[in-house]
Amino acid sequence: MSLAKRFLYYFGGFAIGIVLLYFFIGGSGASCEYDYGPSARTLKNIRLKERVFTNASLDVMTAHQLDTAAITTLLKNGDVLFSESNTELDSCKIYVIQGKVSEMALKISVENCEKQVTVLSVQLN
Repeated sequence: MSLAKRFLYYFGGFAIGIVLLYFFIGGSGASCEYDYGPSARTLKNIRLKERVFTNASLDVMTAHQLDTAAITTLLKNGDVLFSESNTELDSCKIYVIQGKVSEMALKISVENCEKQVTVLSVQLN
């Protein structure tokens, strides 16, 4: 068998395999949501829990005409500042998250417990 025929069989089988793989995996809902880094995993963990807001954080949000959707957007697109966070606590870790929401730079501090997340403070930079 010549080298050209070997390449033809190899790439033909490879193409068929890719098409079959696309149909099998494409319908299963498998995805790569970029949840591999520590910041993305922390934000996903926080997003999945019930959120509670302190009175101080609600006061800042109402003064700057922000709603809870801004916090949700920040938890989706923000960055965790591990250098300012307190992750050494046993029960509830405190994370500082910053990012831009509708052209405003926000920085929030959250307390991440087992069943709920408490937004402790909201700052505009």
